[in-house]
Amino acid sequence: MAELGGKQVEVDELGFVQDRGAWDEAVAASIAELEGVLTLTEEHWKVLRCLREHHAEHGLAPRLRILCKTTGFTLKKIYELFPSGPAKGACKVAGLPSSAGCA
Repeated sequence: MAELGGKQVEVDELGFVQDRGAWDEAVAASIAELEGVLTLTEEHWKVLRCLREHHAEHGLAPRLRILCKTTGFTLKKIYELFPSGPAKGACKVAGLPSSAGCA
């Protein structure tokens, strides 16, 4: 358990949220800070929405090519937004489990 967004959230040993329903914008902001992202911009949210929508539909995160195509961002841009990477950083902030096949 970890306190994220002002509430107790179950996370695994790597800090990935275990209950998709426990995730909200405040939780995302807390995780982002832990990942070194102090402010979530609309560009961050575009990536996070893409990850969550794809995961809801397919049960896993999109591959990098699909993430880039859907968001219109280059891989370099995604790393600028999430310095710890699309799998470790973006998927974690999006509230996806570490076993979700994150990018």
